[in-house]
Amino acid sequence: MRGCLIIRCVLRVPLLYLLIAGDGYAQSTSSLPPSSNIKAADTAFRAGSKAYQRNDLITAHAQFARVVRLAPNVAAGHTAFGTVLLAENNVRAAVSELALAHKLAPHDTDATLNLALAYIQLHDSAKAIPLFRAADEAHQTLTAEQVIAYASALEAISQFAAAEVRIEEALAASPDSASLHDALGTLLAKMEQYAKAEPHFQRAIALNPSFALAHFHLGSLYLAERNPISALGPLTQASQLSSTNLEYSLQLGRALRAANQDEQSIATLRHALQLGPTSVDAMYELALSLQAGGNAREALPLFQQVAGVRPQDAPTLTNYALALVQVGDAKTAIPVYKRALALTPASPTVREDLGVAFLQQADLDHAIEQFQAGLVIDQANPQLHYDLGLAYKLKDNINAAIHEFEQAAKLDPTLPDPHYTLGVLYMQLARFPEAEVELERATTLQPGHGDAWAMLGNVYKQNNQPDKAIAALRHAIQLMPNQPSPHITLASILVRQGNTADAASERKIAADLSRVAVSRQRANFSLDSGRALLKRGQIAEAITQLEAAVATDPDYAEAHVALAEAFAKQGRPAEAALERQQAQRLAPEQPPKPD
Repeated sequence: MRGCLIIRCVLRVPLLYLLIAGDGYAQSTSSLPPSSNIKAADTAFRAGSKAYQRNDLITAHAQFARVVRLAPNVAAGHTAFGTVLLAENNVRAAVSELALAHKLAPHDTDATLNLALAYIQLHDSAKAIPLFRAADEAHQTLTAEQVIAYASALEAISQFAAAEVRIEEALAASPDSASLHDALGTLLAKMEQYAKAEPHFQRAIALNPSFALAHFHLGSLYLAERNPISALGPLTQASQLSSTNLEYSLQLGRALRAANQDEQSIATLRHALQLGPTSVDAMYELALSLQAGGNAREALPLFQQVAGVRPQDAPTLTNYALALVQVGDAKTAIPVYKRALALTPASPTVREDLGVAFLQQADLDHAIEQFQAGLVIDQANPQLHYDLGLAYKLKDNINAAIHEFEQAAKLDPTLPDPHYTLGVLYMQLARFPEAEVELERATTLQPGHGDAWAMLGNVYKQNNQPDKAIAALRHAIQLMPNQPSPHITLASILVRQGNTADAASERKIAADLSRVAVSRQRANFSLDSGRALLKRGQIAEAITQLEAAVATDPDYAEAHVALAEAFAKQGRPAEAALERQQAQRLAPEQPPKPD
């Protein structure tokens, strides 16, 4: 499942595995130290055992280290010391002690299994598997945890069938083991046998409803099956059961994004980043969700950090470059795309994205080159045909553009954009009957496309269908109440029908809207100038420009926000607060940032 389902074996070796009893300890070697050392070692062993049982690892470490110094040829001492070292996460030192114990007592299956489990901790399956087999041949009954570790070692060397048999044998003996059901489900899921894996995860959860890992695995299975809605329940449960688990939060964030629940995904992944502030995965997943939610500007620095850590990861570079394009910085994006393309030269997606970046730079020849190269790789890609059509249209190669748009529409009849753009082109070429067909198709596929309705109204007008034209234009006005052009077209039709009063009303609305549009354009000019001055530290000059923007268009929330920022930098907090209040009144869904 592409790394989603990972068995995480936490090695817990209780002292029951060790030769705790004094008699057993004394009999476990044929080469005994002097009797005084035996007595001291036995005392230290017992003290270390008690300390380990109360989780006092410092004392246990000291006592068992003393044991191996006093009785270096006694296997049980090395096993005990190795166990403590494992609990302290000093795995390599633990392996040295456990290997020595195994050498001193090769027929001690408990010591053999301890060493096998330690090798699993080092991901050294080649050394672990013979030890597990030796325990099997000695007819040693393995615990569920040992079976799972054995199976994971077999899986690591691609012996999936053997791993499956081993877990199934253990399940036959312990059918109510939630951990074994989860392990078998994990193995089957990694082999992409999702239908067989699912009931094992469900059984594990039924046996142990608080088994967070099984919930996580079940949700990850649904996500791998591209069923994010089903994944949300178990992944949410896993995260609630283990709220500090970074991987659970990341997987839930991915599922929410796949289910188009961007706000919830962003909130979940912000929590994940709090859990792991240096986690590159958390940064990347949050950046992806911010980008999907339309906030490329906030995603950009996260992508930049991840790309610095993963300079050879094509998807990271591609999404980083896309964010740059989304914020209007195609110039910086192009070399990033080229790095991604060098890593994946056969990717039509990277070719398409690079072409779009060239389009944003008005570099039409290079854009066409990339789109054509992408189509060599994937001739049936409708989006590439559409993008190539746009580039041809911008170069005034109308016939080539129409051909590409027609190809895009044929390859994916559900896309509204090719039909809309074809309708516009046909209208410009005075091919009104064809324009009508395409625009009707566009409005059917995307009923909320106001521009398509306005254009269709124009086409109906040209085709002498005034009633249809009026209906289409009124629908366009409903969708785009601030656009003057549909009112102008509607007025011209009403005049032809002799309805001069309604025509005059429509013209007045159009004139008022045009004045507002002009005011917004002027305000934008002053706003851009003010922001540029503010960046250069020319605060007084910036305030002059920003006050002009507000005066030109008093209902422009962004201008009030920028003016508030300038006032704050000039040390005028009261005036800054007033401007922020005004901006919040105008755009309550986007509250101004505090100082």
